[in-house]
Amino acid sequence: MASARSTRASAAVDRLKRRTGHTGYSMARTADGSFFLSETPGAPPLCAPLELDDFVAFVNGLGPQEVRRVSKNDIAFEKQLVKKKT
Repeated sequence: MASARSTRASAAVDRLKRRTGHTGYSMARTADGSFFLSETPGAPPLCAPLELDDFVAFVNGLGPQEVRRVSKNDIAFEKQLVKKKT
């Protein structure tokens, strides 16, 4: 199960690298299974060692956020959902 945990955490770091354009971010895993992030390998960590869910939330909160594209159909669908709830 450790590989699935590492994959989810490393995917979050890869998304951060794409959003920021900074390819130096590095993730490390401690002996107890916690994760931490640094700007370059060997640099001081940017956060204390965190559990997987906390680490992914921390990394997703860094840098510029991706803007969700919304089409006219999405807007119309959301309006229909609101009408049906009332």
